[in-house]
Amino acid sequence: MFGVKSDPPSAVDGANRLQQNLANTPMALQELERPTLRGDDWLVLQTRLCGICGSDSKQVLMDFEGGADNIMTALISFPQVLGHEVFAHVVQVGPAIDDISVGDRVVLNPWLACAARGIDPPCAACVLGDYTLCHHFTDGSLAPGIHTGNSSDSPGGFGEFLPAHRSMVFKVDDDISDEAAVLADPFAVALHAVTRNPPPDGGRALVYGAGALGTSTLAILAALHPHVEVMAVARWQTQRDLAAKFGAALTSSTEPSVIIDEAAAWSGGVLREPFEGLPFTHPGGIDVAYDTIGSPESIEVSIRLLAGRATLVEMGVSSPGRFEWTPWYFKELRLVGSNAFGVEMVEGTRKHAIEHYLDLVRSGRVDITPMLTHRFDLDDWRDAFDALCRQDDTGAIKVVFDYR
Repeated sequence: MFGVKSDPPSAVDGANRLQQNLANTPMALQELERPTLRGDDWLVLQTRLCGICGSDSKQVLMDFEGGADNIMTALISFPQVLGHEVFAHVVQVGPAIDDISVGDRVVLNPWLACAARGIDPPCAACVLGDYTLCHHFTDGSLAPGIHTGNSSDSPGGFGEFLPAHRSMVFKVDDDISDEAAVLADPFAVALHAVTRNPPPDGGRALVYGAGALGTSTLAILAALHPHVEVMAVARWQTQRDLAAKFGAALTSSTEPSVIIDEAAAWSGGVLREPFEGLPFTHPGGIDVAYDTIGSPESIEVSIRLLAGRATLVEMGVSSPGRFEWTPWYFKELRLVGSNAFGVEMVEGTRKHAIEHYLDLVRSGRVDITPMLTHRFDLDDWRDAFDALCRQDDTGAIKVVFDYR
């Protein structure tokens, strides 16, 4: 499990910025007491696999500038044991639970919403299944935290054991592999973004970034919107190869001017040249952009390419900064944040996003296991994050800790 550590090792010569940060991160392995049942409707899980989310890596690698005024600091508590992309088996069951047994394989739904916090009646957001908008992330029986891993009362999967409320687990059938199960969380994040902001039938979509979220988005578009043309912006070759398998056209570079030129030509957008800076399309030919990066650059490039009254879906968050946002107003664009997942409508059926994922895997319509590129023991946690620091060399997409 992770805790605070002093005297971190020095970075090696020639290390990149993220490796330098990794060498000085205030994190370490520490022995903690095994969690106990927090109540009659709680369980204790034993981690089998835990993915490293982009939010985990930003925290560990200190990859977020200007974070002192980040609003999320009002909704979390320390110390933390990170890790919310958890596949586990059950080792202890509270007496009020009769539909989960010791030994069951489960996927974690990490949101610490009203049910987990013992708040009844639930807030309006939780009633709708919008658990990521819960009104009570700092209230109830748990210390502040929006999900497992960022509340001091809810340690995560970067540890061998973790607690979970009954509302936070979904059973996994034996016909679904461990590797498929651990990818439920990033897929559910992408499913929320696409189902709440779908592309028009026969339209065009841009997926900006081809890490775990981008790859999941491409898989969803291929499975649920096969008549939509898709272009992906992928930085590393491993990402490019996988994006192509999901049928996406690819830009030849992640350089903004190249992306704009090639995406405009692909979509039929008409390029216009301002006095200075990058061109933009008017009219544009892209109906929706799913931005999994969330940087000033990815936002600016996307809004320069979108058609009038199109949608930019922000799925990722990077360091804030200036970007030229006139296309937002001029094209009357819809810029929408998309935060994690909840209860979603897919092909006329309304259920939790993780349940949709397990159904799609079981039916053979979705397979994103090729994006699970690296496995590490928890003792080798620095090597795991180093693989993410050097994606150009390692080809890492989804990295997991393997306790099996």
